[in-house]
Amino acid sequence: MAAKKSPPDSIDPAQALALLTNAASPAHRAGLARYGIPDTHALGVPMREIQTLGKRFGRQPALAQPLWDSGIYEARLLVAFVADPAQLTVTQMDRWCRQFDNWAVCDTLCLHLFDRSPHAWGRIDAWAGKRGEFEKRAAFALLAGLAVHDRHTPDAPFLAGLAHVDAAAGDARNFVSKGVSWALRAIGHRNVALHAEAIAHASALATSDNPTRRWVGKDALRDLGRATVRAKVAKSDKGRAHKNV
Repeated sequence: MAAKKSPPDSIDPAQALALLTNAASPAHRAGLARYGIPDTHALGVPMREIQTLGKRFGRQPALAQPLWDSGIYEARLLVAFVADPAQLTVTQMDRWCRQFDNWAVCDTLCLHLFDRSPHAWGRIDAWAGKRGEFEKRAAFALLAGLAVHDRHTPDAPFLAGLAHVDAAAGDARNFVSKGVSWALRAIGHRNVALHAEAIAHASALATSDNPTRRWVGKDALRDLGRATVRAKVAKSDKGRAHKNV
């Protein structure tokens, strides 16, 4: 008989913050700046420790807002693992997105929480037109997360996502342009049809007179043209065909 899975630890926000503090490393905090992450409100807890705590706590929605309101970098990362995506509201997602101040919190929430929300697709449309660097990046991090994790959505929303890619590809801000390229590449990894569409978009961007659009296109083409990627999407299509038999 398989061993029963232990229930998550019930914990309050003060206890969660104390555990984060105990897991902190001054050396890790000192290294955050090398990755473009402000350390002003950071403790210095490695991501693996945050994920371990997240697994230990499980989804406990009551923890999420107090941890977020603490303003502590690692506490905001932990929110991605304790908030319940099914209970998120559009207002809450928009509020947290407006408060993103670094790529790591943005990406962690998009890839471990927001992309599991029933509101995810609508937030891509809303955030892609935002002016803030990390708000706008969130649209493309979320699109990339859905491209990787959402195995049931048909191609049409991802094709619509390519229109957002095209519209934002000229944004020269570092974290936006990298997010746009990431989303374009992730869409192209889904299946043969989307790979072909992503290649077509990347090829057009690569010939642009705009240097940022050109960089996005060439960056995506380097990845999408790899033999391993082509083999991956071909295998994905064979797997889908087998399931439909």
